[in-house]
Amino acid sequence: MERDTKIIAVAGKGGVGKTSISSAFVRLLTEAYPQARILAIDADPAVGLSTALGVEVTETLDDIRKSIVASVEDGAPREAIELLAEARYRIFDTMVEQQKFSFLAIGRPESAGCYCKVNAYLKEVINLLSHDFDYVVIDGEAGIEQINRRVMEKVTHLVLITDPSRKGTQVISTIKKVADELVMYDRCGAIVNRVTDESLIPYIRVEGMDVLAVIPGDRAHAANDIQGLSVFQLPADSPVMTGARQALEKLDIL
Repeated sequence: MERDTKIIAVAGKGGVGKTSISSAFVRLLTEAYPQARILAIDADPAVGLSTALGVEVTETLDDIRKSIVASVEDGAPREAIELLAEARYRIFDTMVEQQKFSFLAIGRPESAGCYCKVNAYLKEVINLLSHDFDYVVIDGEAGIEQINRRVMEKVTHLVLITDPSRKGTQVISTIKKVADELVMYDRCGAIVNRVTDESLIPYIRVEGMDVLAVIPGDRAHAANDIQGLSVFQLPADSPVMTGARQALEKLDIL
């Protein structure tokens, strides 16, 4: 990568706080490196990162993809890389430029089921845009699909989020095993989020990766969230911010 870009991909099962951690990462990077070019990508069709970062989205990657497909005169299917070449300028138009970072959303395809086409497009977008930014934070969709389809094929840091549940730890263990075969990453670690009973910590098993942080339940974050406030309005010493900072320090990003 031309800029020695650090790409931080966040993954895990649904409902464990991936978006909270991703948004905290973005805030911490903007505070630590005010001169850096930082891109936040909401790659989860649930579309929560924009709210967490206080960003208003008017157009998404899937909107671009569909409009370009519709404009193809002969109606023939186009490869993702062809679409990318045609749409590069529109990707930058779609980006929401905040004072401290840029933001891009994958969007939510209208038809139910497979996100194959937009995921293929997202993969090429990540490869393209990584050359233009110093830090990229990707809030991935729940589960293993984007890892399985190599959407995040080249990342520098893979951060897997779980809650203190057997299912949560099993999901990130599975993601790690698949990522070891399909993803080129430099560092990988886990965050155990929403721990409400510290006596359970010794029983939490995360095999094959370092635990970067254990984050207790965060009342300040819950209050922030219900009021629709962004992560930038969260107290700097809140558990989510403290845990996210600890994780980035252990990964040598901060």
